[in-house]
Amino acid sequence: MTKTHYTKPSEVERQWFLVDAENKVLGRLASEIAKILRGKHKPTYSPSVDTGDHVVVINAEKIALTGNKENTKVYRHYSGYPGGLKETTVARLREKHPDRILAGAVWGMMPKNRLGRAQFKKLKVYAGPDNGRHAAQNPQPLEF
Repeated sequence: MTKTHYTKPSEVERQWFLVDAENKVLGRLASEIAKILRGKHKPTYSPSVDTGDHVVVINAEKIALTGNKENTKVYRHYSGYPGGLKETTVARLREKHPDRILAGAVWGMMPKNRLGRAQFKKLKVYAGPDNGRHAAQNPQPLEF
């Protein structure tokens, strides 16, 4: 009789990956990054254990959006007060905080519990090119 193996947190081996987001489509890149953060690319995946790897994303300011989403896609957040609905387009968000576009897309694909929050902390998004950050971790380049 075979037994199912459940991965324990002490058995997890983490890797670091480097992703260049230049000219990559936002949603497709975000789903692949979420898969790596959750650990679904490993044969030892367990939904209740954080088996994912670390991901460093560079050139987030050069990410591509299909169609006319640059001007028509609107992000909204509400403060809870009357008249507190704030709206911003992708073009404006790209000017001020280009890293938040990709981080928000990945966050939407993660589970909304404490495990998902812990997995999301392993994502590092930078707007510009690589300048030696995380060189000590020796991240492996990852292509999609």
